[in-house]
Amino acid sequence: MARSEPGRMDEASLREGALAHMLRYGGTGASLTRALDKRIHRWAEAMGAAEGADRETLATQAESWRAVARQVVESLTKLGAVNDAAFAESRARRLRRTGGSRRAVLAHLGAKGVGSETAATAVPENETAELAAALIFARRRRVGPYSTEGGRALEPMRVMAAFGRAGFGSAVTRRVLACDRDEAEDVIRRAASGEPLADPFG
Repeated sequence: MARSEPGRMDEASLREGALAHMLRYGGTGASLTRALDKRIHRWAEAMGAAEGADRETLATQAESWRAVARQVVESLTKLGAVNDAAFAESRARRLRRTGGSRRAVLAHLGAKGVGSETAATAVPENETAELAAALIFARRRRVGPYSTEGGRALEPMRVMAAFGRAGFGSAVTRRVLACDRDEAEDVIRRAASGEPLADPFG
């Protein structure tokens, strides 16, 4: 099988690749840097497969292109095409709406390369929001106020364990299990509208 020719490698191609990645996937400066590093790695492998390739020279070239890639990311960040804060806020809202605990959302953002301060700003401590997320989680799992009649009831300890694995604390879990369905829906509605509860865990 014939080897494929190595792709073009210059600042323009790195910028084009970066913009294409952001349009398709979005993400953070860190995730874009990883994507460009992979692109450079593939280029270096293809170049290295060529007959008579000088490995030491190639490694030096690849390192130089990685430095250029970081300049591209920095430039796109200044232009606003890469915005970690906007990404974090958007992703946090989506995850909270699907029942993600604050702890789980912070872990997800960290894995995506969002800095701890930016992540904490995107997911501030908010008892009402945490309770609403836990209730959405309960609705997805059909436990607590969303247990189905005739369905197999989970033992309380198993329910507590499931909430714990999802990142919810014992106080919010107990509050969820004490809710009836109408109250649960009211909490979710009020959290979505930004209306606080007097004592979410009371």
